[in-house]
Amino acid sequence: MRLMDKNGTIPTSSKPRASAAEHLRIGVAPPLTALNAGLFISRGRGMHPDRTIDSHELLFVKRGRLGMAERERRFALEAGQTLLLWPGRRHYGTETYPPDLSFYWLHFRLPRAPGSNHDPRQAFSIPQVGRPARPDRLTELFHQFLDDQESGALQPLQAAWLIRLMLSEAARRTSVAAPDAPSAAVLAERVDAYLIVHVHEPVSTSTIAAALRCNPDYLGRVYRKARGYTLTDGLHRRRVREARGLLIDGRLNVDEIARECGFEDAGYFRRIFKRQVGVTPLAFRRLHARAHVNSR
Repeated sequence: MRLMDKNGTIPTSSKPRASAAEHLRIGVAPPLTALNAGLFISRGRGMHPDRTIDSHELLFVKRGRLGMAERERRFALEAGQTLLLWPGRRHYGTETYPPDLSFYWLHFRLPRAPGSNHDPRQAFSIPQVGRPARPDRLTELFHQFLDDQESGALQPLQAAWLIRLMLSEAARRTSVAAPDAPSAAVLAERVDAYLIVHVHEPVSTSTIAAALRCNPDYLGRVYRKARGYTLTDGLHRRRVREARGLLIDGRLNVDEIARECGFEDAGYFRRIFKRQVGVTPLAFRRLHARAHVNSR
């Protein structure tokens, strides 16, 4: 596993440019070292520390907005976005933590002197700032890492492979539709992106259609054509994914989580959750009771 620029070394620049896009090039053979990870939950005060560390850090925003900078480059991250920070570079917060912010963080190291047998055909490229195509999958991998970390069951080899999976999900970006792509695929991606940001709000087919400036009936038809299930089902799936994270956080009871995820009726939330996950919300919480949470 290695970090490469055109010379096969860690990318550096004497004049950092705000518009420069950087990618982390990951191969399958060289090892990486897993350090630690956690879930940060804001209390509405403080700011990310100003520091320079000797490891990579992957941030994945679950809720809210995170203002960060690395060297002179600033980032305003929203829910569903990732940020990759390089070792040896100063990074710091640019905004006070908002009260609704929560994000996952992960520290890991790559070899300082990568071997010369790197095969670019067996590598993937991770953007410094990205929006993973499957945020729910990345969330599940973080939960597995955190649960095993807190239980003491996380072994170095297992941790390294979990991080590889996390990085591969961070590299899996939502495809940009070509101009002649079917409208169903284009609209479905726009709906999914809207739900990621607005899942906590009162959302319906009508509100989504209004936001996307199209007819509700038409939107419902093309979404079902693209996804194989209705827009209402898509909304429920997104809300249940969010509820799973809140259940693991452990701060809210089931009724509060139902309201937080946009369900007005907690009983209805329980039925939808069990239908999709196979267990009740409380049973799911008991199965995922441990996580490393830090707060400020």
